[in-house]
Parts: sequence; structure tokens; C-alpha cells
Amino acid sequence: MAAPSGLPRGARARKAGLYTAVVLCLAVSVVHVILVFLHVAPANTVSRRYSPLINAWVYPFFEQNWRLFAPDPESVNRKILARTAHTGSGGSVQVSPWFDLTAVDRSAVEHQVFPSHTAQNMLRRAWAGYVDSHGGDDESRTERALMMQKYLSNIAADRVAAHNGGTFDFVQLRVVTVSVAAPGTRVGSRPSTPVESRLLPWWKVTRHAK
Repeated sequence: MAAPSGLPRGARARKAGLYTAVVLCLAVSVVHVILVFLHVAPANTVSRRYSPLINAWVYPFFEQNWRLFAPDPESVNRKILARTAHTGSGGSVQVSPWFDLTAVDRSAVEHQVFPSHTAQNMLRRAWAGYVDSHGGDDESRTERALMMQKYLSNIAADRVAAHNGGTFDFVQLRVVTVSVAAPGTRVGSRPSTPVESRLLPWWKVTRHAK
């Protein structure tokens, strides 16, 4: 009895689908590597020409905090605090005390063998993206700036709601920046006052009620 000359139709379809998926994964991986490389590489003709495409792919999920051939380590420590406001039925505004978001992340990282990426980077990178897109003021003049503002405010609102509960409609952030002491500096000689304290506007957020 002669052997079958080929695979059944269903098996051929699965094999073709598998090959297609592999090719697509490889293509997306290559495109991702190229776009991230152009993002972190020094400015050049290609990166300037395709900057809208590069930024659309990289931000906010693949943003890098370094530059190829010129790493940019953090030179300051930042403490990000949040407070909320709620307008009562009588028109009175209730404002909560400041809540230290950075302290929560720090406590989740300390003494953890495998700290989560969320605790290590989400809030910090959201703030870096906000500063990069807004500069020294708080006007959202581009779509990316508006996206980063909403991203930052949503993170703050969700974390305050998870830890403090209560009802609120607005959130405000305060960012306190302190310089990192030089290596070998004695504790008593380190600056005790912040180099910058930035108060952001009140932002309307989706109502949180518990």
C-alpha cells in the first residue's frame, strides 16, 4: 500500500499558521530593536526623520532612561506625594492630607529579593515622562503631554484609592527633589533641605468612592 503523498489539509493549515506566526514575531522583534536603538542612539538623520514613528512606538511602554554611549544615571532623589479633594453635597471642599507615594514603592522594594517592576519603575518613569513632555510648566500642549499627564494622575489616583480609600474627584501632586550626596560625603554634611519642591495643579480624575 503506497504511503500518503502529503499532510492532511488541517495539518497543512496549522503548519502554515505556525510559520506565519513565527515570521510575524521575528518581524516585530526586528522592528522593535531597530526603533529602540534609534531612540537611545545619538541624534542622527534617520532618527530625526522618523522621530514621530519612533516616539509613537517607544512611549510610554518602551521608554528608555539612558542614551547609547552616554548613560545618564540619576543624580537626585525624588519624593512624590499626592492628596485628593472631594466636593460635598453642600459645596464644601474636603482635602486629604499628603500621601507619600514614593515611600510605598520604597517599602515594597526594600528587603525584596525579586521586587516588582511596578514598584521600582512605574511612578518614577511616569514622572520622568511628564517632565520630558511638559518642561518647566504644566501646560499639556501636545497629545503626548496630555497622555503623560493622564497617565501620571491615574497612577496617583489608583494608589491613593487603594491605600486610603474615601471619595474624591481631584488629585494633586507635589514632587520634592533632593540632590544625591557625593560618594564619601559624611551624613552630617549632606544638604537637609530640598533643592526643588514642585506643586502641580489639581487634576480631575475618574471618581473614586469606597
